[in-house]
Amino acid sequence: MRRAPAWTRPGFPTPWFDVRSTGAEDRTIAPLAAALARENPDVIVAIGEKETRAATAAAPQTPVVFIQIADPVAIGLVTSVARPGGHVTGVSDLRTELIPKRLELAKELLPNLRRVLVVYDAQDSESAAAARMAQETAPRLKLNVVVRAVRTQEEAVRELKTATAQDVLLAPATHTLRIMELILNLNLYRVAPAIFPSSFWVQAGGVASYGVDNYAEAVQAARLVAKILRGARPADLPVEGVNKIELAVNRKTLQAFGVTISTALAVRVDRVFEGIGE
Repeated sequence: MRRAPAWTRPGFPTPWFDVRSTGAEDRTIAPLAAALARENPDVIVAIGEKETRAATAAAPQTPVVFIQIADPVAIGLVTSVARPGGHVTGVSDLRTELIPKRLELAKELLPNLRRVLVVYDAQDSESAAAARMAQETAPRLKLNVVVRAVRTQEEAVRELKTATAQDVLLAPATHTLRIMELILNLNLYRVAPAIFPSSFWVQAGGVASYGVDNYAEAVQAARLVAKILRGARPADLPVEGVNKIELAVNRKTLQAFGVTISTALAVRVDRVFEGIGE
């Protein structure tokens, strides 16, 4: 994102935005970040760990605000949550911390559930951490969590093909290798139900989600961007945790899998989608 000179003064142009999509292709991340850096932006907003690293590498002196990252301290993006240091701050989506809740949701939807399949990008450190959290939570819920780390989309397809309607897929929170889209298709074709990290995927036809409201997370990040454009330093802006967590279900997809929501669960649902893409 880049602003026109002296944008806060009357009579001057308002900020303008340059949006670049990687298309969920890792090979496009670095070139797109470099292209943005050449535009001399005032702030870069990055979605995801790989995108944030690419932005900081391409424009090391430019403020970067990230979203869709679980633990920026653990992966070395910031020094601490309270005082990030450097030129990076943002919003943590708590994806790893919410893994136990997603597994509990799966168990509530399917009380006889025994096997959960976790397929993730081996090159994504936060997805690996989430997979470990799922394995650590499994004994308490009497679940068999099967973890499969993949490095290509072909490997992801092969592992996901082992899922059945008696299993639950625990979708990763990253878009690399298009694993999310592959899992969504398994929901749409009634192959295996899945629990997603955000309601975006439930609106598109996924079974259920427990996690961040992507729109609300972006609004949070926009407030940080505004502070930076007004003169604040990213080093002095604490990393924020997401303000809004929601439980969402898609009634049509649940019915397709023959799943009925209990009364106890129904009263806790924040959003119900009756169909696909509504």
